[in-house]
Order: sequence, then structure tokens, then C-alpha cells
Amino acid sequence: MFKSMKNLVDTSPFVSSRPRNQIFVKLLVSFLLIGLAFRLLISDSFVASPVPDVQTAPESPPSDLSAGSQASVSVDSPENITIASQNASGKCDIFKGKWVPDPSGPVYTNTTCRHIQDHQNCLRNGRPDVDFLFWRWKPRDCHLPRFNPKHFLDAMRNKWWAFIGDSISRNHVQSLLCILSQVEDAEEIYHDKEYRSKIWRFPSHNFTLSVIWSPFLLKAETFENPDGVSSSDIQLYLDQLDRKWTDQYQNFDYVVISGGKWFLKTTINHENNAVMGCHYCQGKNNLTELGYEYSYRKALELVFNFITRSDHSPLVLFRTATPDHFENGEWNSGGMCNRTMPFGEGEIALKDVDSVMREIEIEEFQKVREVSRNMRLLDTTAMSLDRPDGHPGPYRHLNPFAGMKEHVQNDCLHWCLPGPIDHWNDLLMEIMLSPDRYR
Repeated sequence: MFKSMKNLVDTSPFVSSRPRNQIFVKLLVSFLLIGLAFRLLISDSFVASPVPDVQTAPESPPSDLSAGSQASVSVDSPENITIASQNASGKCDIFKGKWVPDPSGPVYTNTTCRHIQDHQNCLRNGRPDVDFLFWRWKPRDCHLPRFNPKHFLDAMRNKWWAFIGDSISRNHVQSLLCILSQVEDAEEIYHDKEYRSKIWRFPSHNFTLSVIWSPFLLKAETFENPDGVSSSDIQLYLDQLDRKWTDQYQNFDYVVISGGKWFLKTTINHENNAVMGCHYCQGKNNLTELGYEYSYRKALELVFNFITRSDHSPLVLFRTATPDHFENGEWNSGGMCNRTMPFGEGEIALKDVDSVMREIEIEEFQKVREVSRNMRLLDTTAMSLDRPDGHPGPYRHLNPFAGMKEHVQNDCLHWCLPGPIDHWNDLLMEIMLSPDRYR
């Protein structure tokens, strides 16, 4: 190409005398060559990298994922960890956003983590689709880094985390354990008789992790078997906290606490050593119907007052209640959740019950946030609402349709592992890294 340019210049009609214009010709060739090199440099520098931020179905994942092959794990060093990058206005609400395709998928599989309970191991139980694993939560105004297990464990040396609540809290802890197991697997050092409350230790980091079964956060007497069938009404004490967690509170450096669906159950409510009423009284005409709104608000008031008045000040994250996705019925009346894609932002609204519960949570939290130095909101409601595809559904048991049952009970409240609940930990770590930003 360069030779042809030289010939073009040499035969140009503007060159009438070769000796006289030799310098001119050389200068002209030089300028042409420099211009060509500059053009090539510019064209290479301005090739834009595509950003896969369009909410469409992800491409088919590797065929060996559902078989339990080891997922590849990329762990950044602590010095490379960054908190969520803000936009130009400086605003970043990590709780508002949408789910976008993520071809990298989860960092663990259903067979490489031993902390998954059978009824949340959706792939092992026969769930045929795996697209639900290939999405990530993207806040509207910033980039949210993925949870980094190595950095988390390094930051948590000699610390103690406690998750306090119901089975959704246990679901969350199991997700966290599975992610952390990519760096160090935990040793279980305690469990209660029902295996509902547990303690794990990460010996290399002297890090302790607990889950405390306290579905009401209050003192309560329950009479349910492992399948959730009740033999008697729950006795709920609205003026007494559950000592299972309050007696241990001084040990904790970080606490994730939450309430939720248990307040919708039938309860006989006690205050001041007397029965004051009930919720869902089921024909008990001699008792006043107080409603779940009353008992849930009383519970949160008591919990928040205890936290703000305590001499001990761990960082407390209050997690909002998670919505369910039962359609065409409830859990006991044929409700199901067979969707395989997330909803888009604003595409679905909360059910009335979930909306009321959330209003109570936000109102009570706002009352104490200004006076509390150590409380933060972990608002997982919106990101959970948009994931109807993330539940076990009928695959809470192995091969649920094998016996051709007429009715298969669906679980549209808890989450598959791996699954969308893994991304709750992205929010958790962001708040942990930058607590002052989220006051």
C-alpha cells in the first residue's frame, strides 16, 4: 500500500521537475503516511464495548450447570473492592432498580454447597429450567458490585453476625454460607433440638455466624409440626420480646433482623398478663379481632425500642418482609408459581397484605432512624417482588409429579438455592462497607 502511494505521488501531474521538487515530494509522502497511521489509531481507539443491560431472556446456560458442576469463582483482592459507584448527581438508591441478564451466573451450584436444605434444592428436585440463575440486580442510578466472599471474611475476622427471624432468614443464611464456602467452609458448632437455630464458625477467620429462630421476634408459644400443621392456636405476647435473641444480643457485631408472614397466622394475643384479643379468630366470638396490623406494629415498636435503648450497639440491618408469588390460589388452595422470567420494573404491584405490612415497616423504621446510630434498612421488597421465577414451586420435593398426584403443593415464598436470594447479599455487603451512606 505504501509503494502504491509513492507511485501515485511520483506520477502526479503537479510534479513537473523531479530534482527541483524532491524535497516537496518527500514531505508530501511523509504527511500522507502520518495521516494514515493516525486514522488507523483513531479507528481502533473508538470501538465501543457492548453493555448487556437489556432485559431479555439470557442465552442458554452451560448444559452441565444443573448437573452440579463446579462454578467458576472470581474473587477480587480486598484492595480492588469498591462500593457502589454513584451517578453524577451523587444519588444512589440500591433498593430501586431492575433485574438484568448476567451470563456469569451463580458462584456455587446445587451440588457444591452442603448447606442447601432439600426443599430449596430446586435443580436436584427436578426443576427443568435454569434461566432463573442468570440475572443480577442493577440499581437504577449506580452500579452495585457483586458480593465478594474473600473480602467479606477478611473484614469479619473476630466478628459475629446473627440473623434473627423466620424461615426466610434461614434461607438467607444458607445462601450466605454457600457463597462464603467458596473461600472457607463453615463448621456447625451448635443447633437446637428442631435444627431451626444454628451457629457456625469459620476457624481461619475466627468468624461466627448464627441464625436464631424467632418468627415473631416476640415471646410466642407455637404448636406446629415440621409440616406446618398446627394442633393449637399460637399464643403471642405483644409486650415481651423473645429471649432467644435478646439474651444473646450483647455478643453480636452485626445483626440482620426481620419479621413477616407469621403475623398472618391465627394468634391469641396477650398483653399485661391478659388475653387482649386475637387475629383470625376462627369463630371465637368472645375475643376481639385485633388484626395482624396491630400485632406487627406492636412487635416492631418493641424491637426497635430495645435496639435503640441498648447499651450494646452492633450494626443492625432491618430487612423488610418478602412477598410471595402464589397465583390462582394460596399455598393450601392450589396456588402456584410457574413463571420462568423476572418481572420488569413496575410491572407488578404488591398484594394488599404485603403492601400494608411494608407500610408498617417503613413507618416504624422512620420513627427510630433519626435517633439510632446503628440501624440501617435492608429493603429487599422490590427486588424480591420482581422475581416470581425464583421459588421452588412444585420442586420442593424430589420429582413431585412422579406419582401423578392430583394436587401438588407449591412453595412460592421461599427461594431456590442458588437463586435470586443470593443477590440480597450484594446489598448486605454494600451497606456493611459504607454504613454512613445508608443512614
